Amino acid sequence: MPKLQLSFHSTFALKKEDLLKVLNAISQEKGLDDSLENLMERTSLGNQKVRPMISWATRGGLIENKSLSEEAKIILKSDPYLESLNTNWFMHFYLSFGSNGLKTPPDDPAEWGGWTYFVYSFLPQYKSFTLNELQNNSSLIFDEDKPEILVKNFRIVLRTYTESQALASCKFLTLENSQYQAGNPQLPNPYLVGYFLAKLWERDFNKQGSLLTESILKQKMGLAPVLGITIEALQEQLNTLEAYGIIEQIRAVPPFQIVPRWDDSLNLLKKAYE
Repeated sequence: MPKLQLSFHSTFALKKEDLLKVLNAISQEKGLDDSLENLMERTSLGNQKVRPMISWATRGGLIENKSLSEEAKIILKSDPYLESLNTNWFMHFYLSFGSNGLKTPPDDPAEWGGWTYFVYSFLPQYKSFTLNELQNNSSLIFDEDKPEILVKNFRIVLRTYTESQALASCKFLTLENSQYQAGNPQLPNPYLVGYFLAKLWERDFNKQGSLLTESILKQKMGLAPVLGITIEALQEQLNTLEAYGIIEQIRAVPPFQIVPRWDDSLNLLKKAYE
């Protein structure tokens, strides 16, 4: 059975204020290549919280090889307090892949752990659920014999999407009376959606100059599930991307195709923050 792979947070939920302390530490001379004691002093975080916050930032695409990722440099220039809707979506996009980032996806999303299972397997099937229902379903998937371990870890995942100090503005999930609802997100601007498309295209299709539209609409661990939308809604997003000149759609005769019109994914990210 797959491993849950959610222990990185040590029960510390995502909190932007603490993430910024870690990101600020990176900009200093020693960066993150320092002792735990010194990192505690430089970040003002306790000894139990420093490592989890570094992990949050790393899994969220903001840290790479103990330095700010190129994307983080772009984001922090325009959004120094990590407040924008785009930034929340950017972090969600990378968190959804667990610790594996943009590697070739597995046959079963659960192989990459609980977060990937939640986004790419569970939510496409269950748009309304309780924590207990999530625990019951995941107990059939993961090698965890104690329900309390599943509940503790998935509660942190759910808090990420429902707390204002985390990613709640995405509305990837909403919570009312212990019932979680998915499927009605507040989507980011088209350039960030284009950035996601570019990264997933690069991951799965390398430098192909065109693709069947069907390949994007039904891409494994692709745009539709990570945005929390239906295939029909994703087609609407593709229409918007075409209007912004990010892609071209060839639809004179089937099978329909998509041609990328971006030159570099980072340029799409920069435009998302202009």
